[in-house]
Amino acid sequence: MQKGNHTNQQVPRSGWKLYLTLPILSWALYDFANTIFSSNINTVFFPFYLDSTIGTSEEMNQVASTFISYANALASFFLVVFSPLYGVWIDQKGQKKKYIVWFASISIIGTFLMGIFATLNTSTEWFGLPASLFLVVIMFVIAKFFFNSSLVFYDTMMSDLGTKEEMPLISGFGVAVGYLGTIVGLSVYLFVQEGSPEQAFIPTAVLYLLFSLPLFIFLKDPPKKQGSRKKSTFISGYKEIYATFKEVKRFKNIFTFMIAYFFLNDAIATTIAIMAIYATAVVGFNSGQFIILYFVSTIAAVLGSFLFGFITKKIGSKNAIIIVAIIMITALTIAALAAAQWMFWAAGCLIGIALGSMWVTSRTLIVELTPEEKRGQFFGLFAFSGKVSSIIGPLIYGTITLNLREYGDLASRAAMSSLIVMSVAGLLILLRVKQPD
Repeated sequence: MQKGNHTNQQVPRSGWKLYLTLPILSWALYDFANTIFSSNINTVFFPFYLDSTIGTSEEMNQVASTFISYANALASFFLVVFSPLYGVWIDQKGQKKKYIVWFASISIIGTFLMGIFATLNTSTEWFGLPASLFLVVIMFVIAKFFFNSSLVFYDTMMSDLGTKEEMPLISGFGVAVGYLGTIVGLSVYLFVQEGSPEQAFIPTAVLYLLFSLPLFIFLKDPPKKQGSRKKSTFISGYKEIYATFKEVKRFKNIFTFMIAYFFLNDAIATTIAIMAIYATAVVGFNSGQFIILYFVSTIAAVLGSFLFGFITKKIGSKNAIIIVAIIMITALTIAALAAAQWMFWAAGCLIGIALGSMWVTSRTLIVELTPEEKRGQFFGLFAFSGKVSSIIGPLIYGTITLNLREYGDLASRAAMSSLIVMSVAGLLILLRVKQPD
């Protein structure tokens, strides 16, 4: 029997008949909603806010970069701690919508409170900085943690919406709708005064809520399967990860790729977090110029993911990832050396291509490398590895900018160079992976 909202569905649906069914459209619109949060808060306006609030000099620009990096690392750390528990909840209770509603709502409230706290007029200072700044950062960590937490359940929910044959279409539709969310989210900038990026926080929270409502209202969890379920605990989630880790070590090729991906994703996650403040504080972009660059790099990501689907099919997934890694290294090198805005334009477009393509190529290689009966298990470890790497990169970047802050922009360029080192390490390890026949 078909799971979820479409029972007894034998013939795979296609085109608009699939996409415009209420459950799938509602599900995809949550991708639209959370992408607005991801692009507006994580990538654009929160870094702008920290730069405008802290970055009163070249040295303080580096402190702003440290705040951004550490806040992202902290949110990722909490996700790593709790994500095994989420897996246990999904296995035991089968409820996904309930947790998405709760977690998304907390994220939305956190985003809204960022806007409230950012506009507080208070003379109170903590460590020589406005107290309101720390409150905004705390709300960001909470909002990002619960945003990421909701995605664990959201991604798993996809399997309830259609047949196995329909999964690629449903997944692709969600990604495409998500990219549209980036474009709509950036329209908030039209209502933001120059030098007041905090004005984007509350409108972003409103849009996040508005486009989450279809999932909140129309989607339902599938009936809970009857039968005995083995009782699991928080610790059992970690035991499963450890058991999978020990098992994957027996599959040397997969294990080698996961290490390579750890370094490559490390660089990618950090680039997403610091791109805005690096462009404005180091290269001299104003907020409007960066918005346009971010829009163009998003288009490059869409084109890259589409193009590398064909490239992967033509030359194999390992060779395709090698090309993506080289593109990433080239982009980061240009960014680290950028002395003029046109150089960062080139870097931004190449970063967009690499970001979109890594998602397509890496998942394809995991499918090719893993035995079918263990694929779900290894994909879980693959995802967990990505979460851990999202801590390490920002932590290293922020530590470099903090310790070298007296050197001004050179500190950010040195931190950017650390991402090149990570990418090169990932590429060298990737070369040891054997392409499956």
